[in-house]
Amino acid sequence: MASVSIAVVGSLLLDVSIRARQLVQPGGVVHGQESRADCGGRGANQACAAARLGGRASLIGAVGDDILADALVSAVAREGVDTRAIVRRSGATSGCFIIVRDIAGATEIVVANGANGALSAADVERHAGIIVSAQALLVQLETSPAAVETALRIARAAGVRTILNAAPAGRSLPDLLPLCDAVTVNEQEAGALSGIPVRDTNGAARAAAAIRALGAGGVYVTLGAGGAWVDGLRWSGHLPGYAVPVVDTLGAGDTFAGALAVRLSKGADERAAAAFAAAAAALSVTRAGALPAIPSRREVEDFLAARS
Repeated sequence: MASVSIAVVGSLLLDVSIRARQLVQPGGVVHGQESRADCGGRGANQACAAARLGGRASLIGAVGDDILADALVSAVAREGVDTRAIVRRSGATSGCFIIVRDIAGATEIVVANGANGALSAADVERHAGIIVSAQALLVQLETSPAAVETALRIARAAGVRTILNAAPAGRSLPDLLPLCDAVTVNEQEAGALSGIPVRDTNGAARAAAAIRALGAGGVYVTLGAGGAWVDGLRWSGHLPGYAVPVVDTLGAGDTFAGALAVRLSKGADERAAAAFAAAAAALSVTRAGALPAIPSRREVEDFLAARS
């Protein structure tokens, strides 16, 4: 199957994960039992997911001029992602995401967005050629609003398929949703966008319909172990989840979004594209980390074949 070109406008972050017996109390110190550091950020994760799952991905993003910058760019490049449009922002720090988990599974998360927030509309416009020559544009909400909107408008004017992963939750998107051919959200994000709590497939269906009423094209609500609800132009319905051992859910939504972008761009219908994306996300949660956990296209195809 021929490779497709996916342009991603999004963030790069150093993901630091620490396990400890308990979370830190104000003024206190705890000793971690294990730690790991990986390249992450929704933009980097989704670009790498697209590359591993059958696409040719390019990433438009920003890093600082600190010691993290080279490590982040190199990690993405090793996945085969075109990194020429990653801006080196002088005087800025690169983004960092730190998560601490205790033995009960409770978490504390600190995110320093750094240079990601300084990705500008002008930066995106300088690399418009990457967007207009792609078969799909994939964006999220960890960079500046101006960068996201500019990318979507460039793609829409050029007739390029537009996909928004509306994460993290909390931003109002009245101007962006009509520019999106597809929107991916988890339960919390769907609830934040629609104002409808999502606790089951009925809530997911109602929330997806409300998001479409705001101007979005197809809406894909991921439900974790519950699968996904699709409200599409040609098919709507529930895709059951896959029973897998869960190690780490970090990055599952990014894997879903990257996989969906590739499959839709390859001409798969909405149901088949979502089923592939859900399988990719299910495989990702069986491994630790975000970017390191993303499966290959062959792994997903074998996973689906074993369950057909």
